[in-house]
Amino acid sequence: MAADGEKQQGHRAGIYKQKNKVHKHGKHRTKGDIERENKGRVSVTALTKKQRKELKKMDRRHKANQLRRNKKDMILTEKRRLGSRDGPPHLVVVVSLHAGADAGAVTKLLREEGSGGIVQQEGCISGVSDSFGLILPRFKLRFTFLSQSTADMHSLLDVAKIADTLVFVMDSAEGWDSYGEYCLSCLFAQGLPSHALVCQGMSDVPVKKRVESRRALSKIAEVRFPDARLFPLDSEQDATLLLRHLGSQRQRKLGFRSRRSHLIAQNVTFSPNGPVEGTDSGRTGLGTLCVSGYVRGHLLGVHRLVHISGHGDFQLSQIDAPSDPLPLNLTTPRTAKPGKIQEVEMQVFCLDLNAPVRVLMKADPSLRESLQSEAEVDPMDGEQTWPTEAELLEAEDARKSKTMKVPKGTSDYQATWIVDDNEEEVDDLDGESSDDDDDSMMDEPMDKDDEENDSQEEEEEEEEVCSTERAGADHRYDENMDQAGEEEGLKLYREARSHEMFPDEVDTPLDIPARTRFQRYRGLKSFRTSPWDPMENLPHNYSRIFQFQSFERTRRRILAEAAAEDEGALSGWYVTLHIINVPFSVMESVQSGKPLVLVSLLPHEQKMSVMHVLVQRHPINTEPIKSKEELVFHCGFRRFRASPIFSQHTSADKHKMERFLRPDAPTVVSLYAPITFPPAGVLLFKQRKDGVQDLVATGSLLSCDPQRVVLKRIVLSGHPFKINRRSAVVRYMFFNREDIMWFKPVELRTKWGRRGHIKEALGTHGHMKCVFDNQLRSQDTVLMNLYKRVYPHWTYDPYVPSPSPWFKSEVTVDLEDLEME
Repeated sequence: MAADGEKQQGHRAGIYKQKNKVHKHGKHRTKGDIERENKGRVSVTALTKKQRKELKKMDRRHKANQLRRNKKDMILTEKRRLGSRDGPPHLVVVVSLHAGADAGAVTKLLREEGSGGIVQQEGCISGVSDSFGLILPRFKLRFTFLSQSTADMHSLLDVAKIADTLVFVMDSAEGWDSYGEYCLSCLFAQGLPSHALVCQGMSDVPVKKRVESRRALSKIAEVRFPDARLFPLDSEQDATLLLRHLGSQRQRKLGFRSRRSHLIAQNVTFSPNGPVEGTDSGRTGLGTLCVSGYVRGHLLGVHRLVHISGHGDFQLSQIDAPSDPLPLNLTTPRTAKPGKIQEVEMQVFCLDLNAPVRVLMKADPSLRESLQSEAEVDPMDGEQTWPTEAELLEAEDARKSKTMKVPKGTSDYQATWIVDDNEEEVDDLDGESSDDDDDSMMDEPMDKDDEENDSQEEEEEEEEVCSTERAGADHRYDENMDQAGEEEGLKLYREARSHEMFPDEVDTPLDIPARTRFQRYRGLKSFRTSPWDPMENLPHNYSRIFQFQSFERTRRRILAEAAAEDEGALSGWYVTLHIINVPFSVMESVQSGKPLVLVSLLPHEQKMSVMHVLVQRHPINTEPIKSKEELVFHCGFRRFRASPIFSQHTSADKHKMERFLRPDAPTVVSLYAPITFPPAGVLLFKQRKDGVQDLVATGSLLSCDPQRVVLKRIVLSGHPFKINRRSAVVRYMFFNREDIMWFKPVELRTKWGRRGHIKEALGTHGHMKCVFDNQLRSQDTVLMNLYKRVYPHWTYDPYVPSPSPWFKSEVTVDLEDLEME
């Protein structure tokens, strides 16, 4: 025991004290816990790296608020600019979706003074009579209205590409008809801008049935427009509500037009370069086309190429700034009476036509983009090798070893011109075979004439029976039938059905060796992993196209440079473009009543390359579409004809070709076409013999890659003749021993999943012994896959004829049937 006055000392742990681990409770330390543990101590590395790059919590919150506020202000500014004094007029296109709906009545009602607008320009769109400019002093907005007929599908699609709003006129009972559904399918696939639904005739419905009728019509519209509002348009008050909605609704942004400047022509003049020999004062020659209109989308540069939809690419010489034909005065006093506002506005709108036109910019020929679309091909720029000395000596020895009987005194030079007897025999055999072919060709027309005579007699007998038993509608129906088209369609359906049942299977020819017929094909150990050089044996057309080292990187760079460009006519300016070397056919198209749509191209978009489009088969068309068949493409602002090839959409480096456009899966369409930077909608049409164009597929641009490998597969089939434990004798795949030895390295497979290879040939008639990984079944089939690379055909044609309206013939047939009944 210690003394009372002595204090006991506390124990201090030494360096060997045991330190147990903290229990891992599964929770992580918070930032506050870490700061409390550090007690303000910060490492040097954190000061130099983390604190310089990482922001605090409040700083991150402030930055997010600033970005959100800037984006909101940008959207509001863009929305308020459309239709205002600083922006282009609000372009509204009125489209009728039913044969009984009248789009002209809608535009007529919007012209009325009671709607609150002032009509300034009649026929403001060049070539379109039913168009006008409208100014709303109350809302401080200006509109350009255009009524477009659905009969001309090309004009409808061109106008919809640049329209700010589409007004669809529906029938009060049915909504839209079958052709209206067809037009909506095309517009949705291309890219639908902001839209509004209008219905006329609601005032004619009894008052007690209006709510029910409007509810039924809204239910029909929900199939295509789930969130759209239906506007009845029977009075001037309804017109005012529609105009207010059009001016305040949210604009849908379309990527393929927001990155490019575009305009619709409001005034077009043509000045020929000079008279062309043999023509009437140069009316069919080239000239300068002056197009006036409001710039929309991006700013328009004078050195960029412009594309006129349906006519081609052209260059600009200068850009002028004439007076605005649809000015908007915002200085009208608010205290003025309603009756005097129109007088004040009309006085301000009187334009000075004699005002001088200001030249904004002129093109520098050295900076202007070229119209070159294809690469220059040098036919002598190929791989040329001179034979080596060993090859020359070998050829000389072969020439000397060849013995030939020649007359005495014949020199070596004269001996080279003497034909050998063996060559004469070969020529004689060729001549005999050609004579036999000629005889067979002479015999075939005789047989065909007899068959045609017999068939004509049978058809005459059948016509007599039909004339006595059937008359009226059946006879007229048979007269309108295209027999040749029916036969071609039947042949195509049978081929598609055969390909569906036996995909890629072909018959080995009997008269031609298989090693000769399929010499361009090769076998692959694995379609997924086996290598295939994309630069091997390229066709001659590949020397005419352009290729990017990285298409995606180039696309991002060009779009970024276009967004940062600051030289050119801004959006909303009314300008006049001087387009040089334009054919007079463009002016004839405008004079015929078609709208003229013009778009500025990005760099490289006039050059040819291999474009790939991802499409989906449209359900409205069930006719088989074969690969390398000519189709009509609507790609962005372009339309052209081409013969593409179809392939599967996979992520591998090799893609299997499809012989037909599949209805149940997305398909990649490859073709030679001008470069277009995505995004852009694509529509595929097939033109009939009568000029009608049917929509067959819709999709979007995928990429531009000439090195995309598309392989065509053929399958040779054989039948197991004798089956052992793991080996079998197969026949009917080849018909001679040489072909078996030629294709011996290629792997075999069966429809039941067995794999094997050729071991040896048996006899000389195509029997071969094969070894498999398991015993075959008697009902199994032995297959051999062979592949070759395929390329699209160069059939690009920028001229597309105007389609014939397909609904006219159907309407006339229905009317005839009703009359007969």
